[in-house]
Amino acid sequence: MATVEKMPMLAEGYETLTAELKRLKAERPLIVDAIEEARAHGDLSENAEYHAAKERQGQIEAQISDIEDKLSRAQIIDPTTLSGDKVVFGATVTLIDEDDKPVRYQIVGQTEADASAGRISYNSPLGRALIGRRVEDEVEVTVPSGDRYYLVAKIEFI
Repeated sequence: MATVEKMPMLAEGYETLTAELKRLKAERPLIVDAIEEARAHGDLSENAEYHAAKERQGQIEAQISDIEDKLSRAQIIDPTTLSGDKVVFGATVTLIDEDDKPVRYQIVGQTEADASAGRISYNSPLGRALIGRRVEDEVEVTVPSGDRYYLVAKIEFI
């Protein structure tokens, strides 16, 4: 029997997904109305509005299904309740890059990742390389632009 893999995420990510699910479910009746209106125009084989509305309906249903699956497998983690000297999910890590510049990332779930905002997925190459590391550990990461080297300077649970 297959086990359902839990999906770790922060409470903020869970709330974002819940809001998106609510928005998509609210859009459902609007799409049904658009389909009915397009159907009233007659010949469905050459009715662009009908086909566009049906396609949008399929997209919405797929998104709803995907979000419901993620929410059902969600394991909400509050980083402020964590502690320790190792990098784990939810930790905020300050790294020193090859140019001696500090960079700071929080290890988050896949749906919450936004590297430009300093949030990287635990499944990303850097995220995977950081999990389990301690302060003063050196980390080598292979990314599309080549190999990158970092030094773990600080681990925080904020």
